[in-house]
Amino acid sequence: MKTMLAIGTLVVLVAGGAIAQAPPTTAPAAPPPAPPSGQKTLAATLNVYVFPTVGQDAAKQSTDEATCYNWAVQNTGSDPFSLQKQAQEQQQQTQQAQQQAQQVGQGSGAKGAIKGAAAGALIGEIASDDAGKGAAYGAAAGMIGGRRRGQAAQTQATQQATQQGQQAQQATAQQIENFKKAFSVCLEAQKYMVKY
Repeated sequence: MKTMLAIGTLVVLVAGGAIAQAPPTTAPAAPPPAPPSGQKTLAATLNVYVFPTVGQDAAKQSTDEATCYNWAVQNTGSDPFSLQKQAQEQQQQTQQAQQQAQQVGQGSGAKGAIKGAAAGALIGEIASDDAGKGAAYGAAAGMIGGRRRGQAAQTQATQQATQQGQQAQQATAQQIENFKKAFSVCLEAQKYMVKY
C-alpha cells in the first residue's frame, strides 16, 4: 500500500509540475505580417504613401485605395494614368515641333538673294546702265538679309514650340497634383496617414 501511495504521489507531483510549467493559455498570437509580394499598391504607383492608422489589413487598404481612386477621378475629372500617357505624348509633340521649327527659315538666304538680285538689277540698270553689277550687289545683300530673317524666324518658332510644350506639361502636372490631393483627402477620411 505504501508503494501504491508513493507511486500515486509521484504521479500527482509529476502531473502537477507539468501543469505548473505549461504556459498560460491565451489567445493565439497573430500571425506575422506577410512579406511584401513585390507588387506596389495603387497609391504607391502614384507616389502616394499610405499607412493604416487603425490596423486596417492589406486587403482593406487595397479596397479603400480603389474606392478613393474612383472618387478622386470623379471629383477632379482627371485620371492620373491617362494624364501620364498624355504628358508623354505632349513631350513627343514638343520635340517634333522643335524639329519642325529648325526647318523654318531654311532657304531664306537663297530667296533673299533672288529678291535682292532682282532689285539690284533694276537699280543698277537705272543708275549706271549695268544691271549685272547691280544684280550681284543686290543678291549679296538679299542673301545676308534673308539669312538673318530666316534665323530670327527659326529662333522664334523654336522658342514658341518650347514654351507651348512647357505650358502643357505644367497643366498636366497641376491636374495630377489636384488628383493626389483628392485621393489623399479620401484616404485620410478612411483613417489612413497619407504623404505625397
